Amino acid sequence: MLDKIGIAKRIAQEVRNGMYINLGIGIPTLVANYIPTSMNVVLQSENGLLGIGPFPTEGKVDPDLINAGKQTITMMPGSALFSSADSFGMIRGGKVNLTILGAMEVSENGDIANWKVPGKMVKGMGGAMDLVASAQNIIVAMQHCSKDGASKLLKKCSLPITGLNCVKKIVSDLAVLDVLPTGGFKLVERAPGISVEQIKNATEGKLIIEGEILEMKLA
Repeated sequence: MLDKIGIAKRIAQEVRNGMYINLGIGIPTLVANYIPTSMNVVLQSENGLLGIGPFPTEGKVDPDLINAGKQTITMMPGSALFSSADSFGMIRGGKVNLTILGAMEVSENGDIANWKVPGKMVKGMGGAMDLVASAQNIIVAMQHCSKDGASKLLKKCSLPITGLNCVKKIVSDLAVLDVLPTGGFKLVERAPGISVEQIKNATEGKLIIEGEILEMKLA
């Protein structure tokens, strides 16, 4: 089973040279720490940052540099700071190649629910709805099950929807899964120490298994 860092490391393997990438709040922000330094990618945040680097080391924290999740960050050479209006113009204009988001639920059709639990106070939906409507590719970082053991990969989302038919891939603490255009979660890899049977038992939605499912490599 993967911890948060393991999920971030596996998602970093999906990053390709030249991409413009938005990192959502939570586990996705950790991905910045595991992108190879030899790779030329540009990380974007909806509060007006372009060219985000890894989290700062102790003693190099600048309280004026924060991402959308209010975490302190570093900036890479050639980075830019601008208004959130310009940032959302970039997002809505389809200039972001990859968006990495957290989620509370994902359906077998690629619907995502990640902004509200009824009855609980939230500050707002943030930029998630714009991101899922505009990104070229969306990868979700999430726990496969809730604290009480209920699956979060469902036939149909029960929470308020953020976006429809938009998620392309999921990296959970148990597995890597592709969300097929025709519907269903296709099992691609399993987390270290996790069996295919455990993933079956933890997935409510349609799970597609073809051939041998290899254990993921995080080196």
